[in-house]
Amino acid sequence: MARPPRFTTDQLLDAAVRLAAADGPAAVTMSAVAQAVGAPSGSVYHRFPGRVALLAEVWLRSVERFQEGYFAVIDRAAEPLRAARAASRYVVAWSRENSEEAALLLYGPAEFGRSEWSEEHTRRADAGNGRVFASLHDLAEALGARDEPARDRVTLALIDLPLSVVRRHLRAGTPLPPHAENLAEECTAALLGDDRGGPA
Repeated sequence: MARPPRFTTDQLLDAAVRLAAADGPAAVTMSAVAQAVGAPSGSVYHRFPGRVALLAEVWLRSVERFQEGYFAVIDRAAEPLRAARAASRYVVAWSRENSEEAALLLYGPAEFGRSEWSEEHTRRADAGNGRVFASLHDLAEALGARDEPARDRVTLALIDLPLSVVRRHLRAGTPLPPHAENLAEECTAALLGDDRGGPA
């Protein structure tokens, strides 16, 4: 009977996330990941053919985990303004619960070698991005955003604003304050003209 692998793919990717969050994408190398988990380098090469594939998987696993919850929050809300406010809160709440992955995502795919990714990795990234754009477009339509400035306002309210709430803390390595979710939601509500304010 074959002996089960000592180190799982998720353990290796978790180590890569920690390295990237602490010291940036440049710190994610095959040998650094192996050393971080106490594995021989062959264990890393057994799962990833090279550093480019490792970087792609680190990025994609992180962003796909975020996106899955983001879509669920938007889809669950029956009313568009409530969906927008919930989505803004989610960005902050997810970043609080997954601070290392959130810090990693501040860099962007280009810094994780996207130009050299395989066709499959690129396809996964494009599919996720396409789903995000479609969801934002549908929500913007539901909110009555018909022209480019109005659609930009929705993007600012749902993505840029909540990210600005967390970015400073993530980069400083400090915890998000307890009021961060409420602050993000209130800013989103104000920008979209929802005069109710406060938590949904």
